[in-house]
Amino acid sequence: MYLEIVSPEKTLFNGDVESVLVPGSDGSFQMLNNHAPIVSTLSKGTVKILGDIKIPENLSDIFSKINSKETHLNISSGVVEMKENKIIILTD
Repeated sequence: MYLEIVSPEKTLFNGDVESVLVPGSDGSFQMLNNHAPIVSTLSKGTVKILGDIKIPENLSDIFSKINSKETHLNISSGVVEMKENKIIILTD
């Protein structure tokens, strides 16, 4: 499944991942491959990305590498859309 994280300034991440856990406005939820289409607002919290991903060095200050398979990104708000195995997160 493909994940793209975009801020007003730049694209923070794009690449293949195994799953994504987001802080939805009505509670956290996880998206896996072949998840049903969804659009949701996001609240303050942590986006947890599972998969062996590479974060560019110039963005290593905003992403937290927990281990080789888990990476976190703290957000204050945003929107997520999942459709046809592609997740787009718009965040500030």
